[in-house]
Amino acid sequence: LAIIPEEQGQLVAGKEKIRFQITADQVRRLTFTGNALTIEEATVDGLPAKAVVSGDVLSFDLPEPFPKGRIATLEVSYRGRPTRGLIAQEEILYTSYFACDWMICLQNKFSDKATFSLALQVPAGADTLAPGSIIAKRSISDGQEIHYWHESRPYSPYLFGFAVGRFSEVRSGPFSYVSAGAEPDELASRFAETSDVAEFLAGRAGLPLPVPNYSQLLVEGFEAQEAATYSIIGRNALPSGTDIAAEDWVIVHELSHQWWGNLISAESITEFWLNEGITTFMTAAWKEHRYGAAAYDEELDVARARLEKAREAGFDKPLAWSGQYPSLAVRRAIQYSKGALFMHELRQVLGEKAFWDGLRLFSQTHAGGTVTSMDLQRAMEQASDQNLDSVFAAWVYGE
Repeated sequence: LAIIPEEQGQLVAGKEKIRFQITADQVRRLTFTGNALTIEEATVDGLPAKAVVSGDVLSFDLPEPFPKGRIATLEVSYRGRPTRGLIAQEEILYTSYFACDWMICLQNKFSDKATFSLALQVPAGADTLAPGSIIAKRSISDGQEIHYWHESRPYSPYLFGFAVGRFSEVRSGPFSYVSAGAEPDELASRFAETSDVAEFLAGRAGLPLPVPNYSQLLVEGFEAQEAATYSIIGRNALPSGTDIAAEDWVIVHELSHQWWGNLISAESITEFWLNEGITTFMTAAWKEHRYGAAAYDEELDVARARLEKAREAGFDKPLAWSGQYPSLAVRRAIQYSKGALFMHELRQVLGEKAFWDGLRLFSQTHAGGTVTSMDLQRAMEQASDQNLDSVFAAWVYGE
């Protein structure tokens, strides 16, 4: 993707190449998430491809029906004003979650993972952050330069992103703490426990930190969003003082996604609780490790309260429910909070050794891939030598 953010991110111009493989026979059309971008030109293997927008779907007609297994390349030039996903603050422009509003992709098809190369045009002297590593910078005319980033591990599209500003940065081993509005001392203080959190999570996953470099981007407001190899964290989501260190949930939750969500990804939005429920539970588990059992219980009490609020509103569904949620808050009450409570339930049912062995088996088996609830069930059953049909039916499938 080559992209130029203009007008403080209100306008973008991009040229994108997507290499794809056909997985069904006689495919006539490629479909993506609809957005507010205007397609200026599109080709498939050099032949024109008509862009069609229908509701919230953007599609491209193929030059001819493509057989299963064919590999081809879609090239798109576009321009427009994204309605979501680009946030401009006084000293920084960054993206958050809705990647398919500023590029061409499929937002909720998490199993469609891809490697990502980015050529980002910015004012000369600007700093940038994006998935993977920066591999080159090139000066061009009119006081501009292009920063080239590349990530070779495939990720789900919602994890693509970038940030532009003039950054302060603190490095500590594989970790970097970055901000356009904070001094190095503040960054070092706010993110001091990152290394300890990563060590704890790696032990529970049975896998080392999945990326060679992990950045935490501090911005204003209440932001909490994972990206492929970094997280975006709002100052208002962090503890306001040293006396409430146990409110470090956002650091733990977003770092947890490097394992559960990014490396091991829910297959679809229906299975999204596997991303969010596990990371919400791992936040409680870290608090237990760091602050004691009372902190674990308090974190789960927050989840119970959020789930109860949804139930009082007349809404409670199994974790793998495929229907429409009435609001984002209700979706989170189920997929985040109820998901965390289910992981706690499994811990109680299986006992410490079998539960953590099961989570490690699940994580190691599916690292780099996509998962369903059945994958978690099989791992927990193998680790515990128990049949878990009834507990998964009650919590996950609703059978």
